[in-house]
Amino acid sequence: MSRWRPPSPSSTAIITRAGFERLKAELDHLWHTVRPEVVKALAAAAAEGDRSENAEYIYRKKQLGEIDRRARYLSKRIPALKVVEAAPTQRDAVFFGATIDIENVETGEMVRYRIVGPDETDARLGWISIDSPMARAVLKKRVDDEFDAELPGGRTRFCVAAVEYD
Repeated sequence: MSRWRPPSPSSTAIITRAGFERLKAELDHLWHTVRPEVVKALAAAAAEGDRSENAEYIYRKKQLGEIDRRARYLSKRIPALKVVEAAPTQRDAVFFGATIDIENVETGEMVRYRIVGPDETDARLGWISIDSPMARAVLKKRVDDEFDAELPGGRTRFCVAAVEYD
């Protein structure tokens, strides 16, 4: 038996202007602030002698690898992203960048989401990826449209209560 697995589907390469600027700032911060500090600490730990039992050295090497991995990912991802600047012409329908209020038809619970790119999702803010099951189900819907979303808890029915764009 082999361990081969099919490649995971690639995420949608769109992002808001604010999200794009945050990613660029993160890359700049990693390269110009964080990485030089870790390299300096790594050099100091390496100068202490035996590296095989030096916990500080092992930790800094691991930390440097994580920084380099994230910087490499951002360096490849940022040029591939398409920044969406303008709101769609149909401002009454749900598209990328929309802030939506939806109601669970069964429980009456209202939830507010903003549909953003996969690189800028934040559950605390209610920002969901355009690749998420909820976002895919609600795309192109208008106010008072009902739709079903296949969520981890099972299929759930929702109704669009409001659609806004910044």
